[in-house]
Amino acid sequence: MVMTARRTSKPTTDSTTHGQWKQVLERDARADGKFYYAVRSTGIVCKPSCASRRPSRKNVQFFQTLAEAVDAGYRACRRCEPERTSPKPDPQAELVTQVAKRLREQTEERQTMSELAGEAGVDRLTLMRAFRRVFGVSPAQYARAQRMERFKRKMRRPEMTVTEAIYDAGFGSSSRLYENSTSQLGMTPSEMKNGATGITVRYATTKSPLGRMLVAATEKGICTIAFGEEDMDAAATLRSQFPNAKLVPESATSGWLAQAVAYVASQMSEHPQAATFPLDVRATAFQQRVWNALRQIPRGETRTYSGVAAELGSPTATRAVAGAIAANPVAIVVPCHRVVGKDGSLTGYRWGTDRKRRLLETENSIAPRQANLLQ
Repeated sequence: MVMTARRTSKPTTDSTTHGQWKQVLERDARADGKFYYAVRSTGIVCKPSCASRRPSRKNVQFFQTLAEAVDAGYRACRRCEPERTSPKPDPQAELVTQVAKRLREQTEERQTMSELAGEAGVDRLTLMRAFRRVFGVSPAQYARAQRMERFKRKMRRPEMTVTEAIYDAGFGSSSRLYENSTSQLGMTPSEMKNGATGITVRYATTKSPLGRMLVAATEKGICTIAFGEEDMDAAATLRSQFPNAKLVPESATSGWLAQAVAYVASQMSEHPQAATFPLDVRATAFQQRVWNALRQIPRGETRTYSGVAAELGSPTATRAVAGAIAANPVAIVVPCHRVVGKDGSLTGYRWGTDRKRRLLETENSIAPRQANLLQ
């Protein structure tokens, strides 16, 4: 019997429903807890991220709180459980964690998916789906990222040769490493070993609301954004990242690099430019996923570390998320300042919590004005 919902509470206004419906269609987990949608034909209320089949738009009603929807006669969905205040734990999270631990600790040992699944006591497809659900990547992608991290650690040892590091990290040959080295490292292994010898990095410094700002770029795109009280402070950060690169200072008022500086500076203003400048940053698959998630956080809003982990489908990866955020070399463009502690505290920030506070205060003051302009 189809339940007919009674209306005893006012749903959200029409001016907001277009954006909410878009988030429902995209199953946007970031909207969970901010509003709820109810389906008149079924009498059920869901979270925006619910995996159930999407209803017809004409049957959907939006509510700001779950209580309002329940008062209107709707019942909570058993599939997405909108009454839950924390992410539902993945039933196979422990299994996946054990497989991931093995891949981290034994990068030099190659195992097929069938072998990993057999040791875990599940079939190959179940392990693949569970791993993607928790980490967002396949076991093979995760294993490659672990070998790459091991390789980079080995390369920091002055006595270690490139060839020794390649095989010690678990790569069967140098060609296996070079296949994806530019996308994973941002430079070839030999360039990395030599501290970016032969690489030209152009940079410019300028005044910003956060003190002196440095923007550096290779021929591929922006590679570093740094801050300091003086130009030499920011330049020291760049030198530590590319110790043997050819660093070329340029004007912040003319040329392509000046446009890059203006783009970065605009991200701290009331009218940020659209992302038109490419980035040249070194990142693992997981770091890329975290940084992409950060770029989806709207101005004027924040997320917690555990919240970002949950949005990525990896609620147990809070520490890994924090590590990826700390490794971000292009502050502002990848807005790691929008991630705070569970209690709302600013926690750590590479460029100082005072700068983090000023960034958030500026964005919080700009966001309401931008919202008013859209109404």
